[in-house]
Amino acid sequence: MFKSSEAVEKLITNLSRLPGIGRKTAGRLAFHLLKVPKEEALELAAAITDIKEKVGFCSICNNISESDPCYICANPDRKTDTICVVEEAVDLAALDRAEGYNGLYHVLGGRISPLDGIGPDDLKIKELLARIDSKVKEIIIATNPNVEGEATALYLARLLKPLGIRTTRIARGLPVGSDLEYADGMTISRALEGRQEI
Repeated sequence: MFKSSEAVEKLITNLSRLPGIGRKTAGRLAFHLLKVPKEEALELAAAITDIKEKVGFCSICNNISESDPCYICANPDRKTDTICVVEEAVDLAALDRAEGYNGLYHVLGGRISPLDGIGPDDLKIKELLARIDSKVKEIIIATNPNVEGEATALYLARLLKPLGIRTTRIARGLPVGSDLEYADGMTISRALEGRQEI
């Protein structure tokens, strides 16, 4: 049986801890890194070191950032009367790239998932409630359209309702360029619910 070096085994073990990376894929990545020029491998190592040393979380919205507050919270051109709530910073980045929204964000840091041992207290919900003042007119809930995302959205809606703030959920439905015949029943149902007048 083939046994690689201790250093390679250590790299494979560490790579396999990444989400979506099994031991087999980790092994392929490790052997790829052995083949690339030393400078390229060191550049990757430096990027990993930089992210751990330079990147943190915004104290206002919990977005990942190299400054505090982050570039969104520090931008005076942003509308401060709307907060869009997302699960993770990657969701914030996707929404902000779309350029259809110019308000503020709040990153929960996950979603309610009892099977994974994640409850409301594990998320940045208290911090969201602390941000709500008389200027905030609307909270947009943009959690993912899966069971955990829906549960998180319902939980937030129940918390926000007594505050008298308009609480909305992003529309869900058919992606542009797709065909109805390939859509599942739930997607079509959500598309019909979110229909708009033309």
